Amino acid sequence: MIEVRLFASLRTGRDKIIKLDSNSFSVAGEVLKHLSIEAEEVAIYLINGRHSDLDAPIKDGDIIAIFPPVGGG
Repeated sequence: MIEVRLFASLRTGRDKIIKLDSNSFSVAGEVLKHLSIEAEEVAIYLINGRHSDLDAPIKDGDIIAIFPPVGGG
């Protein structure tokens, strides 16, 4: 099982925490595709608390945190 934690605007229309079958994914970018999140919508992607890129391998037990860019003015 992989736990995906979404933050801020990425939660719109989605749950805050999503659990996914780890056998369905091999790299981080596949999780984004599954959740219909475009790579441009992501500013920070953490796997187990470490900055990662979308080509990073994922495995059972990983916790993925996804943050959008911060806006404001």
